[in-house]
Amino acid sequence: MQNRFIKNIIFLLFLNLLVKPFWYFGIDLEVQNRLGDALYGQYLSIFNFSYLFYILLDLGITNFNSRNIASDNKMLSKHFAGLAEIKLLLGVCYAIVIFAIGYLNGFREGYQLKMLFWCGLNQILLSFVLFLRSNMQGLLLFKADSFLSIFDRVLAILLMALVLWSGWFSLGHFNVVWFLQVQTIAYLSTIALALFLVLKHTDHLSFRINFKFFKEILVQSLPFALLVLLMSIYSRIEPFLLERLLDDQGVQAGIYGRAYRLFDAGNNISNLFAVMLLPMFTASLKNKTELGNLVRTSFNVMVAMTGIIMIMCVFYSQEIMQLVTRAAEGETEAEYLLRVGQYAKVFPILMGSFFCLSTTYVFGTLLTANGSLRQLNLVAAIGVIFNILLNLIVIPRFKSVGAACTSLCVQFLTAFAQYLLSEKIFKLRLGAGYWLHLLLFLGSVALCSWLSKLLHWDWMVSFAACFFVNIGLIFATKLLRLKEIVALVIPAEKK
Repeated sequence: MQNRFIKNIIFLLFLNLLVKPFWYFGIDLEVQNRLGDALYGQYLSIFNFSYLFYILLDLGITNFNSRNIASDNKMLSKHFAGLAEIKLLLGVCYAIVIFAIGYLNGFREGYQLKMLFWCGLNQILLSFVLFLRSNMQGLLLFKADSFLSIFDRVLAILLMALVLWSGWFSLGHFNVVWFLQVQTIAYLSTIALALFLVLKHTDHLSFRINFKFFKEILVQSLPFALLVLLMSIYSRIEPFLLERLLDDQGVQAGIYGRAYRLFDAGNNISNLFAVMLLPMFTASLKNKTELGNLVRTSFNVMVAMTGIIMIMCVFYSQEIMQLVTRAAEGETEAEYLLRVGQYAKVFPILMGSFFCLSTTYVFGTLLTANGSLRQLNLVAAIGVIFNILLNLIVIPRFKSVGAACTSLCVQFLTAFAQYLLSEKIFKLRLGAGYWLHLLLFLGSVALCSWLSKLLHWDWMVSFAACFFVNIGLIFATKLLRLKEIVALVIPAEKK
């Protein structure tokens, strides 16, 4: 079972690495280039605002459904219709909440309300996609689930490619609503396909809402739902605050958004790693296996993966931002370089935030597996309070750079707090030598990155050479050994 699960994670990661980068750096980046920072910043503010309340659409139903069906496949026919109806009710509640709070926060103009409508609708549709996928996961139909995980993005990429580059549409009137409507079509198509696959495995469906059953799910999942809500707030609220606190029509939010794109892309990959770790930590806690080795190895993998990305992005921030930014029509070279420089100030700070956030996918996942949600919620609540208060102080003065610094501070503090909790609860003793070993690796990567900048080569060639040398440093510094990686991804009984 575990071997099958791990194979699915590897397949899922492979498919996402094929599709998601093109979405972020082909489609989404091109949309920002066409819209400009101001309008894209307004869109990003509204999108992140709608995402803050995403947990209201689920309340733990997806995870409950997957576990329930995995334990007894007959539960699919028994509960599917009722849970689907509950999801519809939650969708209505979610829509009321985001429009009410959005109106109170100043989203009152027609175009803003239109963007909020499409962003909210897409969040509702996405929650249904994930709910339908949870049925496939519960039935152990991992390949079908992996295919569904990228189907909406593949379809959206194809449709947006037609809109942007076919010449069939008048791009002089291009607006962000087209971008959102394409995603709506992709989500609806995915729901239709997923529903077809799920219904093939159901017998008689009973369309009756069991409120007692729903109440039981809600009571069990409320702590987890609260944790997701709090983490969403302190991880995604900056673009919203930038757009609301500054009277610049969303320009600073757009600057933040261009730098945030790589943060978000990397975070998606790190999150997949956390998905793999949760059942492994759960099994280790249950079977009383050597937890320390698993924690140490998984943390080393995360540090190796995200540390290289963070440090190289810091040293090559100007070049990377110039690569993903093109000059606007009528913009002089000096104006273009000044704009790129603004992005390059925010980008390395956010990549430091990305590194800190990624480490929480080890210790935060370990605490989640242990059921330590009260402690995690306390840490997340403190993170939310600190984030909002600090942003209220720094955004008016330092704008997008201040917001990025706030993100870095909050992610570092919450990551450190989760490590301290893990150390206390699980009696982890990593030792000073272990941390010095990590510093040796990160210092070596930084030195290699600095030296590569001194080479009189094309920066892409230097970057590629530096990347491969840094990969070699993982093994040269003995941060990871091949047998440890094998131990992490291959079950002991298969070796």
